[in-house]
Amino acid sequence: MEQQDWAQVVAAATRAPSIHNTQPWRFRATADRLDVFFDPGRALPVLDPTARQQVISCGIAVEFAVVALAAQGKAAEVDLLPDPGDPDHLAVLRVTGAAATGADDAALATAIERRHTVRAPFLPRAVPQELIDRIQVEAGRFGTWVKPITREEEEVATVFLLSRAEEIEQSDPAYLAELESWMRTEPGAVDGVPVEAVPSDDPQARPSNWLIRDFVVGSRERADFLPGQDPDAPPPEVERPAVVLLGTDEDDRDDWLMAGRALARALLIVTVDGVAASPLTQALDWPSTRSRLQSRLSLVGHPQMLLRMGYPPDLPDGAVSGRRPVAEVLDFG
Repeated sequence: MEQQDWAQVVAAATRAPSIHNTQPWRFRATADRLDVFFDPGRALPVLDPTARQQVISCGIAVEFAVVALAAQGKAAEVDLLPDPGDPDHLAVLRVTGAAATGADDAALATAIERRHTVRAPFLPRAVPQELIDRIQVEAGRFGTWVKPITREEEEVATVFLLSRAEEIEQSDPAYLAELESWMRTEPGAVDGVPVEAVPSDDPQARPSNWLIRDFVVGSRERADFLPGQDPDAPPPEVERPAVVLLGTDEDDRDDWLMAGRALARALLIVTVDGVAASPLTQALDWPSTRSRLQSRLSLVGHPQMLLRMGYPPDLPDGAVSGRRPVAEVLDFG
């Protein structure tokens, strides 16, 4: 493959979502091989001390690269953790020859650019069960599982732990300082979370059972009710997104990478169908709430990602999280 071909593949790979948009990856390309590395210089020592969530993000980037190669008509084999002496060498993609490109390959590749995290409330329209079934089947191809959170007792337990974890985070000065270091106010920032891309209203005041992460908690004064609303008015309709939990049987870097690859496919599949998603990772950030979630849901395995999904509202285009230039993350060997 030519360098420009690899540059296109890596451009697609770097469209992967990552916690706080840290983009914790590096790439090295040769004629028929792409090596993917974890970049410890972009770590989140408070929120993600084991790098579990960031390695999952790298797994998404690996699978986005596979999808981009398929759209180019190239078959690829993936070898995870190829160097036992270097745990940050996460994957090798080897181009093994030509492959027929079908309509599904093209649709998934196009969805890479279209996919973005939607934190706004979703429309009151149910996500089709057939779509949930499809991502469950797709997850199984990667040795992972997807559990829809549909039973009332499971939802109550998950919502409680999610809220408890958010409370823990908001009371931790180290967490708040780390979060603030990844917030971006300057136009054209190539990493981090643009302030304009997150809801300015207090997530606690949103009529939803599912509490999204509050990115600007450190700079907001809390109110008993939203400005301009009548506190005596009837409550608005509660948002009811589809919520699914993705998990693995074991819990090491190989499993995290496979969870990322499965998550990548799920995100692209739902994007093709016009469904958006956003993570609800607070309850998985902390060992205490993560283990309690595992126990309360009687999971035989380890929860890796909690995802809310739904049809996005028709809103003006907002700020889009930036990406580092390909030349900054890709070397040619």
